[in-house]
Amino acid sequence: MKISFSTLGCPRWSWNDIITTAADLKYDGIEVRGVGKDISAPSIPQFGPELLPATKAQLAKLGLSISCLTSDICLHVREREDEILREVEAYISLAQRMGVPYVRIMGCASVAQPTGQIDAGYVKDLAQRCGAMAQEKGVTLLIETNGVWACSEKLRALLDAIDSPNVAALWDVNHPFRYYGESAQTTWDNLGKYVRHMHMKDSIMQDGRARYAIMGYGDLPIEQIIGVTTAGGYDGFYSLEWLKRWDVTLEEPGIVFAHYVSYMRSFA
Repeated sequence: MKISFSTLGCPRWSWNDIITTAADLKYDGIEVRGVGKDISAPSIPQFGPELLPATKAQLAKLGLSISCLTSDICLHVREREDEILREVEAYISLAQRMGVPYVRIMGCASVAQPTGQIDAGYVKDLAQRCGAMAQEKGVTLLIETNGVWACSEKLRALLDAIDSPNVAALWDVNHPFRYYGESAQTTWDNLGKYVRHMHMKDSIMQDGRARYAIMGYGDLPIEQIIGVTTAGGYDGFYSLEWLKRWDVTLEEPGIVFAHYVSYMRSFA
């Protein structure tokens, strides 16, 4: 079992804080969703042309890999198509230079709850174009189970229609369960052949809304999720996505990251 944490969970940490904590806690990798004020990975100084060789050497020395570059690119916004294509190009080029296999993208708005109408045909067409760009760089784009695409049957149909070896799925375990009532088995049956990366989290409903919780303190079927993915041969990262950047009331990352290691290793 390979585990990583998203830097979304430690918005006030420096790059050095991030990598030393990951190494000290015996993580296998780090998922990059911003460092400090730089929320876009291509803007992070340590990933620029002058510092990247040293950054890669530092990661290798610590035995860490970058599991995924997580963008906020949303393919459904037709009027931003040119900008979206430039952002996709920037991310996949950076991923190639860093040796990172995956870039997360969205097929709808980045809010977790299903909202609004989506032109699935347009998303498919743009994803095919982006997939062709990614294929040239040896990178795979991952569409997250988010919003309307948290319905795993819909996302499977979209990925079937895209029909690209370089466009696959990121399973955020909260959203299909919380917003569509899917069991772990249902989500895996629909998406298992496409899942390359996972966002692990726990939550519980409070006052009509989902409240994120430390792993094991919510009501997500974590044991079943790990069971079906293990049985299904999943060999990607189980990456903790702790949304501290967006909700400062959540527990501090040092506590949460340490707990996640011991919690997940109990399943290994």
